[in-house]
Amino acid sequence: MKQQGKLILKASMIAVLCAAAGLASNANAAKTLVFCSEGSPEGFNPQFFSTGTTMDASSVPMFNRLVEFDIGTTNIVPGLAESWVIAPDGLSYTFTLRKGVKFHSSAKFKPSRDMNADDIVFSYNRMANPKHPFYKNTPGTTYAYFEDMGMNKIVDKIEKVDAMTVRFKLLHPEAPFMANLAMDFNSIQSAEYADKMKAAGTPEVIDREPIGTGPFQFVSYQKDAVIRYKAFDQHWGGRPKIDNLIYAITPDASVRYAKLKAGECHVMAFPKPADIALMKADPALTMLTKEGLNIGYIAFNVEKKPFDNKLVRQALTMAVDKQTILKTVFQGSGQAAKNPIPPMLWSYNDKITDYPYDVAKAKALLTKAGYPNGAEVDLWYLPVSRPYNPDGKRMAELIQADWAKVGVKARLVTYEWGEYRKRSKTGEQQAMMFGWSGDNGDPDNFFGPLLGCDAVAGGGNVARWCNKDFEAQLQKAKATSVQAERAKFYQRAQEIAHEEAPLIEIAHSVRFTPVRKEVIGFKMDATAHHYFNKVDMAK
Repeated sequence: MKQQGKLILKASMIAVLCAAAGLASNANAAKTLVFCSEGSPEGFNPQFFSTGTTMDASSVPMFNRLVEFDIGTTNIVPGLAESWVIAPDGLSYTFTLRKGVKFHSSAKFKPSRDMNADDIVFSYNRMANPKHPFYKNTPGTTYAYFEDMGMNKIVDKIEKVDAMTVRFKLLHPEAPFMANLAMDFNSIQSAEYADKMKAAGTPEVIDREPIGTGPFQFVSYQKDAVIRYKAFDQHWGGRPKIDNLIYAITPDASVRYAKLKAGECHVMAFPKPADIALMKADPALTMLTKEGLNIGYIAFNVEKKPFDNKLVRQALTMAVDKQTILKTVFQGSGQAAKNPIPPMLWSYNDKITDYPYDVAKAKALLTKAGYPNGAEVDLWYLPVSRPYNPDGKRMAELIQADWAKVGVKARLVTYEWGEYRKRSKTGEQQAMMFGWSGDNGDPDNFFGPLLGCDAVAGGGNVARWCNKDFEAQLQKAKATSVQAERAKFYQRAQEIAHEEAPLIEIAHSVRFTPVRKEVIGFKMDATAHHYFNKVDMAK
């Protein structure tokens, strides 16, 4: 970066920091942490979305769920529910709510009561009931993760037992149900806020200006630039130790690194593999690392030619040189993938043999499929760094060159992250680069959202592949409580997915998070989320 660019960068960040400092009552004493995030959120209502970028900016700082994951693990701990009882038949879950939980306030809304059962019922039914008055509150949105997980086929209804007790009644036993409740899309919103905004004639405000119970409350958002939060003094889990939290939205990993080195941000998302060694050697930084619960892949839209043909999908899978991608893009921070779930997850089927890199066989399969002269296709590539893919454009260029060797011409396409997700949900893509970081430590959280039939409508299944045999294995697994028996169904599902090849599984990556030494107590999460509610700053 040229010196002039550094000065401009520093000036802009100084302005951001000064503005943030003004949020606290005593600017000199305020502790402000700046997080260099990798992209802009799609919105601030976590019910609508499924990407880590958006959840990092919405559910993580501003909302809570009935149960949550202990940071750094997928162990379920109490959240807004302090205790629960599961019926012996597995068909009902009764939650006793935590007393004294406060909601945030804003210029438009001052809560008159604490969180209670009405908020739980409102939050769930808004997603589950198409006749609910807030179901279509924000045009153009869907309850993506709720639909991807097939929650309507799991839960029969939710009941308010009394002011501080709710009960979920299930249609059938569901082994991963508690883990599902801890996920971002099940964040609890304020029913009172919704009612007041509807009475004011502005119901859409609740999805744009979030009110939650989380450790930080929303202050402002400058699109594609910065999000500001402040500590919530009345948070039920204790006030955060930092006063102001800023997300400096910085899509370019090199620029994020420059800001981190200059002290203009304190924690950085998703560094380039090429920069890891330099970061480790920097005395001002601490490099945290964690095995990635993730998968990066190319999805073939099976609803569009030529990818409606299994032989074409298999051929283009064989045409990709994964080892070159691992060396060039991941640079030692990834391992080749052959299944939709990472090897660290129980039920991983290691008996499956990956498709070999074989140009001659790929050409032969294309000829057999009716494409002896190849084809022309669009390949969408990621516009942001993700834990499962540090450099989408470079990966796309390598795949483009690989496919050209078998006569397939790939036109590279990308969009801003929010637009990328919006278009893919409706199936506009042919082949697209995507990936997944697990949210709850259960294999179902990969198979269902990525390849399940419900996830076609929800938008997570960007391959738009709905296979009845695969789906049957998932449903049998979810209805089985014994893990060893569940694993058998998931292992068979992996065999079906391997044969049908709706995805090219590229890599599972190791995750790195560089943190400045003045940051105290930051822990990497088991997922790709970034939590700051337990973090402090050295003076």
